[in-house]
Amino acid sequence: MKLHDDLHNYYEKIMLEQIVERKLHETYDENVMADFCCTVLNQLPARYIRYDVDMEFYLPQAERQQMEERVKIAIEVAVEQVSKKRQFNT
Repeated sequence: MKLHDDLHNYYEKIMLEQIVERKLHETYDENVMADFCCTVLNQLPARYIRYDVDMEFYLPQAERQQMEERVKIAIEVAVEQVSKKRQFNT
């Protein structure tokens, strides 16, 4: 078993969906996006899974919505932090 290939944090998937939806990957370069994603994920609990399909099938809709809301809040915090860092560096 290769841990990094077999397991992942389900919050990563939700975060990436919202980044694409908000087109943040078009706003920031790869370097900033890496830091941005770390900032988002560090605010969230870990929810490790092997297969996305299991999570999508067994996860109650209310819990999925709560997870999405947590990610939205974490993204807002990260956007603010990136903005402050940019202001500080100019």
